[in-house]
Amino acid sequence: MTAPSQLDRALGASYGLALGDALGMPTQSMSREQVRRVYGTISGFRDSAPDNPISAGMAAGSVTDDTEQAVLVGRLLVEGLGRIDPLRLARELLDWEKEMKAKGSLDLLGPSTKAALDAVARGVPPAEAGRFGTTNGAAMRVTPVGVAFPAEPLEPFLDRVVESCQVTHDTTIGIAGAAAVAAAVSTGVAGGTLDEAVRAAVAAARAGARRGHWIAGADVAARIEWAWQLVGGQSEERSLELISTLVGTSVATQESVPAAFAVLALAEGDPWRAAVLAANLGGDTDTIGAVAGAIAGSVAGLSALPTDAVRTLRDVNSLDLEPLTARLIALR
Repeated sequence: MTAPSQLDRALGASYGLALGDALGMPTQSMSREQVRRVYGTISGFRDSAPDNPISAGMAAGSVTDDTEQAVLVGRLLVEGLGRIDPLRLARELLDWEKEMKAKGSLDLLGPSTKAALDAVARGVPPAEAGRFGTTNGAAMRVTPVGVAFPAEPLEPFLDRVVESCQVTHDTTIGIAGAAAVAAAVSTGVAGGTLDEAVRAAVAAARAGARRGHWIAGADVAARIEWAWQLVGGQSEERSLELISTLVGTSVATQESVPAAFAVLALAEGDPWRAAVLAANLGGDTDTIGAVAGAIAGSVAGLSALPTDAVRTLRDVNSLDLEPLTARLIALR
């Protein structure tokens, strides 16, 4: 079997993110018990239930803020020739939320991002606005950084990660989580194995935790290592229970990012299976799925994603990630 090309792996990351996002869309903010009661077992794209607090009324296959904000970051990287102006990122995120509100969407900015952008609007400098951001908004939108830049040497790579998240998540935890995801994706795009991607993620999280404002919280790198090993030898049902109860599936970076790596281990790197498993977890399912899908897709390539699922993503969302992904690869 021919190994996927670099562009195929990059497209795998882009569409893998969208795949995990869309599969997790209807179950986000629900408990595992609610997911089972309302949907049974998620095995494909589903319409969102009318009482979902975030995605109510969204059609099967619809992507959410995870994909849309990742596309926004990718576009800014391309337009900035590899650099992101934090003030422009802040403006673009605020404009994005205005568009969502105009559509009547409930899928708006997350808590860390909203608080930081409100601070910027009050005149707080970008370097200070994100000093309390610890939720997973930085990690969910960072995949384009992994596509656009090699993970080695690490410190210049971390500079690019920080540019994508400083204005909203300039904390040890926020940067560590984003660095882990970006490094894993970058390693996959470069032709690395899943194990190599995980090792790169841990190293980047450890180094990323030395950036930004210190915030008390569990170490992201240590929790990724632990979560990766946690599900070994366990049944699928027991593994999902362990991820839900021990790793955690909330919007906290130190829960959702390690949870995505546990899902990857359980799925043995298969992008579709990883995304489906994430959708059944409950909690922040769209972000956990998006992160797991992006990393698995970067290793396996677009050719490993189900063709019909990718077609659905394109059709339902008018989503064409090929031109942007090609431009991101050109920055590499």
